[in-house]
Amino acid sequence: MLDRYLFGSTGRISPEAPVPVVHVHETDDRPGGAANVAVNLASLGVSTRLIGVVGNDDAADSLRSILKGRGIACDFCSVRNRPTITKTRVQSRGQQLIRLDQEETTTMPGGEVLKLLRKAIKGAGAVVLSDYGKGALSDVAAMISACRDAGVPVLVDPKGRDFEKYRGASVITPNQAEFEAVAGECHSDEQLVDRARTMLDDLELDALLVTRSEKGMLLLEADMEPVFLSTQAREVFDVTGAGDTVIATLAGSLASGQSLTSSSALANLAAGLVVRKIGVASVTPGEISVALHERGQGGRGPLGLEALKLVVAQSRERGERIIMTNGCFDILHAGHVAYLEEAKNLGDRLIVAVNDDASVRRLKGEKRPINALQDRLLVLAGLAAVDWVVPFSGDTPASLIAEVLPDVLVKGGDYKPEDIAGAKDVLRNGGEVRVLAFRDGHSSSRIIDKLSD
Repeated sequence: MLDRYLFGSTGRISPEAPVPVVHVHETDDRPGGAANVAVNLASLGVSTRLIGVVGNDDAADSLRSILKGRGIACDFCSVRNRPTITKTRVQSRGQQLIRLDQEETTTMPGGEVLKLLRKAIKGAGAVVLSDYGKGALSDVAAMISACRDAGVPVLVDPKGRDFEKYRGASVITPNQAEFEAVAGECHSDEQLVDRARTMLDDLELDALLVTRSEKGMLLLEADMEPVFLSTQAREVFDVTGAGDTVIATLAGSLASGQSLTSSSALANLAAGLVVRKIGVASVTPGEISVALHERGQGGRGPLGLEALKLVVAQSRERGERIIMTNGCFDILHAGHVAYLEEAKNLGDRLIVAVNDDASVRRLKGEKRPINALQDRLLVLAGLAAVDWVVPFSGDTPASLIAEVLPDVLVKGGDYKPEDIAGAKDVLRNGGEVRVLAFRDGHSSSRIIDKLSD
C-alpha cells in the first residue's frame, strides 16, 4: 500500500460546501501495509525482498522508488484493472481532516505471488506473511507449506476471524483483540494462556505471540511455559504500525539465529520505541542498542561510525555529556581501568576509540598487537565505565573525533592539550580537552616483558 499525506494550511470555508479549504504545500508518500514491514526490516539492517501486488499506475512507481531508495528489492505483480491501494490523508495544523482510500476488490493473482515466493525463498532466513485482508495472500496455506518445505521459518501477522488458513505457521502475531475475536474473550491471564495453548495445538503452530498493548506481550511455544513480557513503552504518542515493527523485529532476529524468546523480547523493546514516534515509523539498531544499554541488558558492543553518530545524537537529545578517549588497549590492566573510570566521571557517556590491528603494528611494531581488534573491543565494551567502543584505522583518530565532536576529549599521559589529535576540532566546537595521568607501575609493555622472561 501507499500512504500519501497532503499537508496544508486552512483559513477559510469553501463557498461550495461547509468544508475547510486546504492549501496544500507539501506531499509525502510513505510505504504502507506490508511495505512498512519491509521498511522496518531494512531499517534494522536486514537484507529484505518484498513480494506483493500493485496496480499499473503512478502510485506503484512511487512505492518502488521509495523502497529501492531503502535498499529493498521489489518483486511486484502489476495488475491493470485495479489501482495500487493508496490511502491519502489530508492534514492541517496537526489534525487529519479526511482520509481518501483508492482500492478495488478485484481478484488478486495469488498464484503469481506464490510463484515469486517459491523463487525468492531460497537462502532466506525468514519469511513474513503480512495479511491485510486485501487478497494478495489468497494462497496463504500453500505459501506456508512452501516455507515449511524449504525449512524457512514463516511468521504471519493475521487478519480476520479465520485463523485456520494459517495452520502450520512457525509463529502468528495477533494483537489481543484479534486473538479474542477468534478464541473468545479472556478475563484473566490464565484464561488467555489456556486459549492460546488450544489455538497453538489446533493450528499446529510452533509458537503464538499475542501483543497486548499496555500489558506487553504473551509468548507461548509448544511444550514451553508461557512468557509474559512487560511493556517497554514509557510514552505513547502513536501506535500506528507498531504491529509491523513487532513482526519485523521478530523475523529479523530469528533470521540472525536468535532464540524465539530473545527475539520476542527484542520485538517488545522495539515496539516500545516506535510508539513514541508520530505516524508510521521504524526503529534502528542504534536506537535498540541505546535502549538495551539504558536497561543494563547490553547495547555495549562495538559500533560503526554511523551507528555511533546516531546513539550520540540521541544521547545529546537527553542532555547527556559525551566523553571520548582513544588508544590501543592491547593488554588491558588496572591502570587502564582506573583511567577510563576517571574519564567517565567527567560526563555521562564514554566513547573509546580503538586502533585497529594495522595501526597498532605501525605504532608498536610487527609483534603487536597481542590481542586482535575484535577481542580488544569486546573486553573494553565489558567495562562498567565504557558506553561505546569504535575502531579506527588511521595513525590518529582525528577524523573520527571531528565526526563525533565530544563535549570532552580525554587523553592519558604527558601531553599538552593543544597537541592531542582532534583537540582543535573539539575546542572549536566549544568542547574541552583534558589530560589525565596514568597510574605509575602499570603498562602493557611491562606485562609483555614479564611474560617474555
